[in-house]
This record gives sequence, structure tokens and C-alpha cells, in this order.
Amino acid sequence: MQNVQQWLLENPLIEHDLAQGTPEWHEFRDNHDGSSEAAAMLAISNTTSRTELLNLKCFGMKKAFSAWLQENVLDHGHAVEALARPVIEKMIGSKLYPIVLSRGRMSASCDGAVMSGSIVWENKQPNERIVELVKNNTLPEEHAPQCYQLLLVSGAEKLIFSVSDGTEENTHTMEVFPDAVWFNRVINGWVQLHKDREEYEPRHIVERPQAEVVIDLPALFIHAQGEITESNMVAYGAALAVRLAEVRSIALVSDQDFSNAKEAAKKFREQCVKLMATKEAMLAQTTTIGEAALMIDAWHEDLRVTALQLETDVKREDLAKKAAMVNEAKNKFNEFFAALEETIKPNRLNVTKPDFALAIKGKSKYASMQAAIDDMMALAEMQSTALYKDVSAKLAWCMETSAGFGFLFSDMAAIISKPMDDFQLVVTSRIKDHKESEAKKLETEREKMRIEEEAKAKAKIEAEAAKELAAHLDKHFADRAAAEIEERRKTMQIAESAQAIRPPVASKVTRINPAANPAARPSDKEIVDAVAAKFGVSFKTACDWIIEAAEAIRNQHE
Repeated sequence: MQNVQQWLLENPLIEHDLAQGTPEWHEFRDNHDGSSEAAAMLAISNTTSRTELLNLKCFGMKKAFSAWLQENVLDHGHAVEALARPVIEKMIGSKLYPIVLSRGRMSASCDGAVMSGSIVWENKQPNERIVELVKNNTLPEEHAPQCYQLLLVSGAEKLIFSVSDGTEENTHTMEVFPDAVWFNRVINGWVQLHKDREEYEPRHIVERPQAEVVIDLPALFIHAQGEITESNMVAYGAALAVRLAEVRSIALVSDQDFSNAKEAAKKFREQCVKLMATKEAMLAQTTTIGEAALMIDAWHEDLRVTALQLETDVKREDLAKKAAMVNEAKNKFNEFFAALEETIKPNRLNVTKPDFALAIKGKSKYASMQAAIDDMMALAEMQSTALYKDVSAKLAWCMETSAGFGFLFSDMAAIISKPMDDFQLVVTSRIKDHKESEAKKLETEREKMRIEEEAKAKAKIEAEAAKELAAHLDKHFADRAAAEIEERRKTMQIAESAQAIRPPVASKVTRINPAANPAARPSDKEIVDAVAAKFGVSFKTACDWIIEAAEAIRNQHE
């Protein structure tokens, strides 16, 4: 919708004081892109080809209408519109006024609009197919471009589309509302048409010339009464031989040659029919003229074979010319399409290639074939260009939005076809999910590092506490050992002194019980861990307690 909004801003609404059908109104239409031309511009009109519209826009070559069509269709349509207006006014409960509007080059001549401009009206003459579509609330495709251009230019909230013969009982209506997709299609369609207009060169399509060949054979007659009494078979046979020789000698090179051959084949087919009719008439007169009948059969076969050969040659040439037209169109579209895809590689445009062979099916004139091919080409180019712009806009937005996250979109070919809103949601969601995932990973890593740092710090504190405890314990046990040594020394001195004054006594052997020996001393850390576990305190607190206990014991001994 952004493209539409931008276009509306750049092309403000202008109301023109023009009466529809006046010379001034026709001059206005000549200089604007009318809503009634929108279907032809998009190559979906049932009455006007896009090529005819280009000729009109480039050279003012207006389509001529017969007096019957002008009177019974165009003029009658205006009369029906006037009769239907009161019916629609009654239905919506508001007065309708014809109005002429424009935005830039685009114009809209509304059959009617309410005073506020919120509702516009477009009426068409009924036929069985359109009536059935409207009854089913389906807007006929060939009238959709006009209706949406009326809505786009007028800015109305809705359009009343009616098919009516001017009577209330034969008036059928449906409501049409603004549609961004159609608005873009109309805007881009006119842009493409004016681009084509700048490069347009009208094609000169050469139809096959009128046949110049004259198959001048005498009328064969045979009179018989039991036997042939009168005939011109000899003269007819001679003339036929000459004509067959002439036709068979023609080298089919130019368009004139093929036109002559086609006409000759037609004439020979007619002569075949006439021959057999003469033969039947002759046989009805007598049954004894076998020689004449055989001659007629031979002539008939000569004519048939020659006609068949001519028809085959003409058909081959016709197919070759059609194939050349189709292949030329295919190559032109493929070049155009490849140029579009070149700028969005490695992405591709999901477009169904136009079937130009189908476009010319059932058409006999080369001009009508070429017009059908041109219309299909224009439609395919508009569709491809619209898709290209859509894909380019998405890629540009994605490149700006997802810089550094391209690895998240390896399936771009699959998601690029989504509507813009859905596409943007997929892109932003993936980026958001990825960022959240990465944030969680980072947070997990940070938590892991924090735990490791805490463990290292705790280990360091414990190591320092253990070292400090060991230092205190070493000093304590050293002091204690020194005191014990000193105590023993004094004891020994006393014992020696007592020995000197006492008589000797028999020595007494003291047996040492190995089981009474104390267990091996635990390590400092084991001592601290045991205290910490016993009292449910930290390692450092246990260290502090042991140091305090050691100092208290040392002070007591001192």
C-alpha cells in the first residue's frame, strides 16, 4: 500500500467542470488515461486490444465505430445510464451526480457520485453472463480495471457496480471496495504503457494478397441416350491438362504465390464436386458409358491430388509464419525476463511464461494474431515487472534490516514469494529468535565464567588460609616441641641428680604396646576440613578457629 500512498501524495485530486460527451470532455480524455481505457491498457478488454490503445495514444488513431454500434450500443448505453440513475439513488438513499476527476494523467469519469464523494457508481448494460456474475457478487474481469481506477482516482470508500436496462426489476448491483493489489496493478500498468509508448513503432502486418489465379475451365456437359450423344469432354480434358500444368509449375516463394495456390486448391476442390455431379447425371442417363466415367474419375483424381498438394504447401507456409511470430515473441520475452532476473540473482521470479501459440489460436488474420501476441506480451511484461518490483523491494528491505544475518535466509527463494507483511514477519522473527538464542548462549557462557572465577577465588582464599594456618601451626608445634625438649632436658637433669644419690636398682623392662601408638598425623587441610564439617562452618572460619585455639594453648603453656 506504500506505493499507492506515495502515488496519491504525488498526484493530488482535481475535479473538472466538464459535462461528459462535450467536445471539451473529449479533448480532456485525449490528454488523460481514462478509466474506461484501463482494461485495454491491461490487455483484458473484450473490445479493444492494447495495440489499438497504443496506436490511439501515440498517433491519435481512434477506433472507428459503425453507425449501428454508435446508435445501438454507445448512445443506448448513455440513455440506459440516465434511466438507471434514479433506481440506484433510491437504493442508496442519496442523490448521484456525474463527475469528472483526475490525478496526474489518470482520470475518472464517474457515472455518478454522492455529494461527499464517499460513494461512486458505474453502470453497464446487461447480458446473461454479466448478470449472473453480479448476482454471485463477482465483478466481471473486463470491468474490474475501470472500477478500481474510479476508486483509486476518486478516493471513494466504495463503488456501486450495476448492470441495468433502466428498469428496477432488471437492475442488479454489487459493491466494490478499494484494493491495494488492483491499485498497484493499475498504476504500474499505465507506467508500463507510457514506457512502451516512448519506444513504440507500429507493426506493418502484411496479409496474404488477394489471389490472382483464374481457374478458367469450361463447364463439362454430357448428353447420353444409351450412349454418349454429345459432350465437350475432349475440350474440357485439354483445358484441365493445361490448367493443372500451369498450377503445378508455380514455385511457392512469395506471399502472392501462396495466395494463388490457396485459391487454386479451393477452385480445384470445387471442380472435383462439379465433376462428380456431372458423372452422376451421366450415369443416371445410361449404364454403357464406362470409358467416359473412367475419364471423369481420372480428372477428379488429378484435381484432388493437386488441390491436396497445394493445400499442404499453403498450410506448411502458414504454420512456418505463425511459428516465426511465436518464436520472435518468445525470444523477446525471454530476453526481457532474463534482464530482470539478472539484477536479483540468485533469486528467481516465479512467473508462468506466456503461451503465445495459444494467443493466436483460432485467428485467421496475421494482424489479429500479432495484436493478440502483443497484448499477451504486454500483460506478461507488466506481471513480471510488478513481481520484480515486489521482489526487489523485499530484497532491499531485507538487506538493510538483516545486515550480518544473511546466513539465516538460505531459503530466500521460498519466502520471497510471501506477501510483504508476511515476508517482513519471517525476517524479523528469525533475527529476533537468533539474537535471543545468542543472548542465552552468551549468558550461559558468562555464568560459566562467573562460577569458574568464584571457584578460583574461593580456592585462592582457601589456599591462603591454609598457608596462614600452616604457618601458625608450624610455629605453635615448633614452640611446643621446644618446650617439650626443654622440659625433658630438665627432667633428665633431675633424674640424673637423683640417680647420683640413690642406690642402683634392678632395671625394669617396660613393654610397649604397639596398639597404644597414636595414629599418623592428618594433614593441615584434613584437620581444617574436619573442623569445618563438624561445626558446619566455612574453611576460612575453621582455619581461624584452629589458629585461635593454637594461640590460646601456647599462651597457657607460657
